[in-house]
Amino acid sequence: MNTPIVLRGKLVTDTEIIDDGAVVFDEEVKKSGRASEVLTEAEAAQAKTVEGYILPGLVDVHCHGGGGESFPNSETTDQARVAIMEHRKHGTTTLVASGVTASADVLRERAKTLTELCKEGELAGIHFEGPFVSVERRGAQDATYIIDPDPALTQELIDLCEGYCVTMTLAPEKDRAYGEGSVAEVLIEGGALPSWGHTDSSPEHVREALKYSRKKLEQIAPRSPKATATHLFNGMRPIHHRDPGPVPEFVADAAQDGAILELIADGIHVAPDMVRAVYETIGRDALVFVTDAMAAAGMPDGSYQLGPQAVTVKDGVARLTNGNSIAGGTSHLLDQVRLLVNGGYVPLVDAVYMATKQGADILGDTTVGHLRPGAKGDVLVTDKELNPEAVYRRGELV
Repeated sequence: MNTPIVLRGKLVTDTEIIDDGAVVFDEEVKKSGRASEVLTEAEAAQAKTVEGYILPGLVDVHCHGGGGESFPNSETTDQARVAIMEHRKHGTTTLVASGVTASADVLRERAKTLTELCKEGELAGIHFEGPFVSVERRGAQDATYIIDPDPALTQELIDLCEGYCVTMTLAPEKDRAYGEGSVAEVLIEGGALPSWGHTDSSPEHVREALKYSRKKLEQIAPRSPKATATHLFNGMRPIHHRDPGPVPEFVADAAQDGAILELIADGIHVAPDMVRAVYETIGRDALVFVTDAMAAAGMPDGSYQLGPQAVTVKDGVARLTNGNSIAGGTSHLLDQVRLLVNGGYVPLVDAVYMATKQGADILGDTTVGHLRPGAKGDVLVTDKELNPEAVYRRGELV
């Protein structure tokens, strides 16, 4: 049996930073807390001192790729593994692979490929971003393949995912998006969550969709009792005081312990000041940080592909080559934590919470997103500026 790893330094928990903290782990966490209280004399002698921080492995529930490879374009598991490892080596030890709007046949094939990686434990699940979204607020989704909500296709995709479908993004204003016989009904009954977004909706449809989600999830909540909203602000009609659109309804619902709202907190999709304002308004339990990363994460500027769409990355910003829409992100989740914490926008404990515990709650997985005893041995070590220094996944150094 392998000797457990012992790390000692500033330990970031759900509630505090323990200045002289420690974590003892192998495949799972054995103990953690104040070093003086949890370490034996032998463990204290063995401990490796960390000059920066000890964090739980990060959890990203919306990611399209990285390292030059794209989940929506991965025809093989080896291609997808490149993207997984790009994020893993930067501290994201639990990752959901996101697709984009594409033909039904392509969605079926990607579901099969990505499900294999879920079975192997390399991915935590699958997120379908489309195809039942708004043409008007499609962003980088290809309008050619946007279709009306189809419960039968949804059921087929859920079946192909074999229990690993986590979420599907859909626009609440479309017929059969929610209610009896709807896509949302099929998702929830199939163990997945509706993620409302890419929407040009009026407030009424958003409110009704969220109300339906909450009621249905009270009856059946195999993962989480909360629906989600796909990247708040992005792919949504902007707020205007005489034409409020969907955003205020999402915020109001989340403030009442309703949906969990995704934020791409990379400083490009949403200004850090806006992230801070939303965080200070509705709190950390209503928000989850996601990368929405595409193939260019960790890569230089250049030409890339996001599903059927050509993308050009310039100065780290991905946009459609034939258009101006932002086409996914290029950050790692730790980049977002570092940006917000070092910029003074969000305290470290809460930034880490929104990049770990919240994603774990969406997955319904109590073994990731924290470092309490019994959790998986997923540990991220950073320097004082929150740059990655070491990543352990299931007790193995990445």
